[in-house]
Amino acid sequence: MKALLNRLINHESISAEEAKQILISISKGDYNQAQIASFLTVYMMRSITVNELQGFRDALLELCLAVDLQTYDPIDLCGTGGDGKDTFNISTLSSFITAGAGVAVAKHGNYGVSSACGSSNVLEALGVKFSNDKDHLKRAMETANICVLHAPLFHPAMKNVAPIRKALGIKTFFNMLGPMVNPSFPKHQMVGVFNLELLRLYNYLYQKTDKNYSIVHDLGGYDELSLTNNAKIATNQSELLFSPDDLDLKSITAESIFGGNTVKEATEIFESIISGKGSKAQNAVVCANAGLAIATAKEITHKEGFEYAKESLLSGKAKTCLTKLTAL
Repeated sequence: MKALLNRLINHESISAEEAKQILISISKGDYNQAQIASFLTVYMMRSITVNELQGFRDALLELCLAVDLQTYDPIDLCGTGGDGKDTFNISTLSSFITAGAGVAVAKHGNYGVSSACGSSNVLEALGVKFSNDKDHLKRAMETANICVLHAPLFHPAMKNVAPIRKALGIKTFFNMLGPMVNPSFPKHQMVGVFNLELLRLYNYLYQKTDKNYSIVHDLGGYDELSLTNNAKIATNQSELLFSPDDLDLKSITAESIFGGNTVKEATEIFESIISGKGSKAQNAVVCANAGLAIATAKEITHKEGFEYAKESLLSGKAKTCLTKLTAL
């Protein structure tokens, strides 16, 4: 590790295979906590290369506990996090709206590291039980049209990294990896990323797969469509600039999508929105994001997906999916 750290500190990059082997070695416990912390910190001081990102991704996919959900043809809605915006749990809410609109969802997520409340924090507070049991996950898909893949249960190899990430409390390259390593290997994906460079890297790597995808970076710095600004969207077919006008919506303020300072506040906001009591701005944001996911999976226009999303939220179908999931 010492030789490797010296290379990285001297702004050298490593190959995909080297990156893969380092994560495998970390998973085996070959390095101590100080070495791992130093390794993570290097990538906050310089950009990650496409080969490094590919190697880290390949290691985690090789080491994960895979679950086959292809029968349900699900989509994953997942952001990298790390945008520092402290919005409410937009992608998690959008996941239930997408499920309520008839598109199966395999939601990959984790506890918050760089934010007050990650998707797993709010789902746990709502009463969702996490499991890596295949029968439980299939039952969730069949009854609620959505299952939750809580990352630590599927990536046991990363147990050596979790306490270090928590202690650091800042985004690391694991934020970049999260959406790429869904253990159900979904064919459809909507990904939010925290900067344009990462959108470019993701797009490059995803073009080499058979995924049907939409990658989003909001130009105000968000890893989702915030409706506070325009956004760049890259898909397996094109790249485009999204504007709230495209959905006949007006721009909103950052304050209107604030997610609270605690898990309790975040959970109350979540319950209010999914119960149809959200503000106009909150409803617009979740439906814009769910609409893009629905459009990606169904291969329809974003505007058509947005209409499906509104119907799912306002009719109570999204909440029914949550109620059925927690009942399990």
